[in-house]
Amino acid sequence: MPPRRRDRRKARDPSPRPSGAKSAPSASGVRLALLAPLLLLVLVLAALGFYGLPSRSPPHPQTLQTTAHSVYERGLVKRDVSAREILAEHARISENRSQRNFPNPILAYVTPWNSKGYDMAKFFSAKLTHVSPVWYDLKSDRNRLVLDGEHNFDAKWVSEVQSSGSLVVPRIVLEAFPAVVLLEKKQKAKAIDLIVSECRDKGFDGIVLESWSRWAVYGVLDDPELRYMALQFVKQLGEALHSVSSKSSSRRLELIYVIPAPRMLEPNNQDFGPKDLLQLVDSLDGFSLMTYDFSGPQNPGPSAPLEWVRHSLTTLLAAKGSSRSNSRMIFLGINFYGNDFLLSRGTGGGAITGRDFVHLLEKYKPSLQWDEKSLEHFFIYSDEGVKHAVFYPTLMSLSVRLDEARNWGTGLSIWEIGQGLDYFFDVLFRVQKREWAK
Repeated sequence: MPPRRRDRRKARDPSPRPSGAKSAPSASGVRLALLAPLLLLVLVLAALGFYGLPSRSPPHPQTLQTTAHSVYERGLVKRDVSAREILAEHARISENRSQRNFPNPILAYVTPWNSKGYDMAKFFSAKLTHVSPVWYDLKSDRNRLVLDGEHNFDAKWVSEVQSSGSLVVPRIVLEAFPAVVLLEKKQKAKAIDLIVSECRDKGFDGIVLESWSRWAVYGVLDDPELRYMALQFVKQLGEALHSVSSKSSSRRLELIYVIPAPRMLEPNNQDFGPKDLLQLVDSLDGFSLMTYDFSGPQNPGPSAPLEWVRHSLTTLLAAKGSSRSNSRMIFLGINFYGNDFLLSRGTGGGAITGRDFVHLLEKYKPSLQWDEKSLEHFFIYSDEGVKHAVFYPTLMSLSVRLDEARNWGTGLSIWEIGQGLDYFFDVLFRVQKREWAK
């Protein structure tokens, strides 16, 4: 399999592996090793745009077209789909917004740089169990910890989403130096207190935590002692959140942990493996599995080949002692973005949203092709003599992956709902056994 590519969450990456450690060994000599890559990391973070994320733009009014018939009843979920049909139908959704046939949890991300997602989260909140606004970063500021992102908080929006039954669990990226959070007892307690206090003060229902990719950059995952400490930190955070009740639902606060999809046939230290999952499963409420961003400009191709999705689930659930109940804790990643790759004049290209996809269909009127290997649609077009390949989700590709999630008993995590086409919500939440149309 190709090397791990940066996902569309804005910048992040790597993956982890099984940790067989039973007890926490001494941490002597570790601090110096951790500080060595510090300068390099700062340069990498700056290059990838970790700093200065744009503030959330205010939600804009949505005028969605509704119809009495679902995308299934309109015969739109099929391999043989045309650009003309997508252009005519993508903005029309079923008027039934309360029906929810998918039995497992659904987590939807929304981002400050794509305000449409905020409106969609409210409009479809009855169909979503969890909504995660991408708001926070826990950072090191000299010798103290700072939870950055409070300026993104929108109390009215949070209340409106919660009022329809969805849990609001903002994402927090742990950017603080591991030498501080993992090795200094007072700072570890401070990090946990900052997170729990923010949930209590703002009325959140828990959080989504992302830290694995940062720890991979620092080399934490290659050291058995540090890996153990990292997993212990996540467990302690989960237990601290569970000790507090949500104001909106009276349920205990939840912790969902972001994990990368295994990339290789044989896991390596960067992979989050089955033993890691077993160590955390009793202290967490779910795992947001990033089964997307399989391809990149250096290796153009599908975003989430079904074979790779199956490999990821098989690998994570392979440990002795793992059970079907563990699969129910996984939120299988579904991408609502696509990619426009260059096929000539070198490599290049990048992510596109639904708006970009519609523009390409209108301009080039391409012929969509169904890839039987990855089970995704794509098309080729030329612009000023340069060939492009576009991979973007369709009703058919989403339906195939939704059926896979049902077969495994997993939930879903959508990155991210502001980037998709409106009628995607029909296919995600009106599921039934069917024979696929040709």
